[in-house]
Amino acid sequence: MTAMAGTITENICPMDEDDWSEQISRIEARIEELAEMAERCRKIILVSKIMIYVGGGLLLVAVLGLLGSNAVVALGAIAAVLSGIVSLGSNVSTLRQTLAAMAAAETFRSDLIGRIDPRLIGEGRGTGL
Repeated sequence: MTAMAGTITENICPMDEDDWSEQISRIEARIEELAEMAERCRKIILVSKIMIYVGGGLLLVAVLGLLGSNAVVALGAIAAVLSGIVSLGSNVSTLRQTLAAMAAAETFRSDLIGRIDPRLIGEGRGTGL
């Protein structure tokens, strides 16, 4: 978002219509990128939760001895739970940051749209209407 912050301060001076639309298009492209990143985070969060539940279930089965005394299953289950927890925490944090960046970009886009001076059709074009 630091790249976006530099753009915000640079565009306080008046711009022509092409500059406004180009800047708004760049912001909308950034919002789309952030939305894709948020969706990837949501998918990884889901997979992480599944890993935690499956690993916990396997660990419970191994501890109860339903699969015999299989240390490999217990170690694999512990690894799945731990990696799921780490992945979950990391992606929840990334998702929050991404959503905050999206909100800031959408607010900035709305501000830019609000600054545009709308003209009536024919106004200032010499049509005589």
